[in-house]
Amino acid sequence: AVALDAAIGEAARLIGAARLPLITGLGTDVEGMRAVMALADRAGGVVDHALSDGMYRNTEVLQTSGWFMTTLTEVRNRADLIIIVGTDVAALKPRFFERIAAVEEPMFLPPGKTRTIVFLGDGLDASTAKGGRIGDVISLPCRPEATGEVISTLRARLKGSPVAAAEVGGVALSAIDDLVARCRAAAYGVVAWGPGNLAPTGADLTVRAISDLVKDLNLTTRFAGLSLGGSEGVPTAAAVAAWQSGFPLRVSFAGGKPDYDTRRYSALGMIERGDADLVVWIASFMPDLAPPATDIPLILLGTPGIATAATPAVSIPVGTPGLDHAGRLIRCDSVVSLPLPSLDRSSLPAVADVLARIQASL
Repeated sequence: AVALDAAIGEAARLIGAARLPLITGLGTDVEGMRAVMALADRAGGVVDHALSDGMYRNTEVLQTSGWFMTTLTEVRNRADLIIIVGTDVAALKPRFFERIAAVEEPMFLPPGKTRTIVFLGDGLDASTAKGGRIGDVISLPCRPEATGEVISTLRARLKGSPVAAAEVGGVALSAIDDLVARCRAAAYGVVAWGPGNLAPTGADLTVRAISDLVKDLNLTTRFAGLSLGGSEGVPTAAAVAAWQSGFPLRVSFAGGKPDYDTRRYSALGMIERGDADLVVWIASFMPDLAPPATDIPLILLGTPGIATAATPAVSIPVGTPGLDHAGRLIRCDSVVSLPLPSLDRSSLPAVADVLARIQASL
């Protein structure tokens, strides 16, 4: 145990001496992420979120083919068909139905008209899909690794292409045809998914199939996608990285300017390969966002209770935005910055303040 000034001084010494520091974890708010980018620029480091693998299932589709997306507000007020793909919304976004899908007075849904909810995936909890404006609730159990195949079959049937199989991924072809009819009849349909919840094998292809399905449906009706990300501040980290560098994470400042490489600068890949000689790990929300086991020296800015496989070189407890100090987060649909008033739970410092002091000590 040392004074905070001493810990900040030692962290600055380690960062200043590092050949290639990696700043990751990134469970922080807008102000914290702005401080991350400033420190990486000053120290010549690499920036990536620990959970960005899920985000990049979306990003690569957006970059290579584009997509048609909606917002939580549009879903709340307009959607009459919501297809949830491979994602346990009850666990991931516990208030999604209460706040979005099951509201009693949507602005543009005609009086008396109900929403159809379809769960496509294995073991998805449909218990929260209830309320006066919720109509049919349909569960289509599907093997996780075959989700993209089912979506592709849905596209094929939408175009009138024959399919020889009687079932795909555990879903009967008759059920897929029924869903095609519901999609055609929808006035405003939405396909929602959590990128980090899709089966890892072929997850990027599943997102691409969803995006292509939405494009096909927009030829005859109104359809959109909705990505339900947001765990540990991933949208916040990606948004601020884009504002500051022009790239959505996985960016290096080692060459004196932003360098973007989705494979080379993956944080977990760099740790596994030993590419970095110092890891700065930030986790101000949940202790579950713990660094992987590594021999690389570690500076930890974490919420109290976070566990590490090895003793960090420096460990500084930090506050949680919205609990210990005020902050801002980018909402899970990546379109709104939400203010977080402080509950003044403790006097722990904010990530932004600690990083600013470290940078000033370099």
